[in-house]
Amino acid sequence: MTLLRSLSVTVLPLLMFFASCEPAPKGTLCERTFEPYMDLVSDQVRTIHNDGYVDAMKLYKAGDHAGAEKGLLVYLDRKDAAKGAWLYLACSQLAIGKPFEAERAIDRLEGSNEKGFADQCEWYTVVCWLCSDQSPRALKGAKAIVAKGRHTYAKQAERLVKALEAEGVE
Repeated sequence: MTLLRSLSVTVLPLLMFFASCEPAPKGTLCERTFEPYMDLVSDQVRTIHNDGYVDAMKLYKAGDHAGAEKGLLVYLDRKDAAKGAWLYLACSQLAIGKPFEAERAIDRLEGSNEKGFADQCEWYTVVCWLCSDQSPRALKGAKAIVAKGRHTYAKQAERLVKALEAEGVE
């Protein structure tokens, strides 16, 4: 009886402590932060005007970002290409470890006359900086998003600020 009581006094609190601990996050901060932009294209009706885009986006949806990158690059060479495809190209490039190329793709979207992608461009640029080992720059960009208050990615930016500050990034 005393052995059982002794075990419950020493082992039980340890078991409760370890059960309450969250597991360590897996992957790099880049991997934990990056989520591809939602697919709004692959289910569109395929036409002669969007065939390359829809085909590339089916690969994107399936998680084949290397294949999607190739298809999107071909599609974006067309004069009538939808400029929003630059965002999907950037996400595919981030997914396959090409953050510098992804940032250039976002720059192309920002430089186009396409409207409605300001928040996405701002957030994914921050992710590009994070994934290219520019953590201080990513922190500054994430703080700028948080300071805006109303931003599509405000919650994600807030989490990133906390994570970067916890790592001692200034």
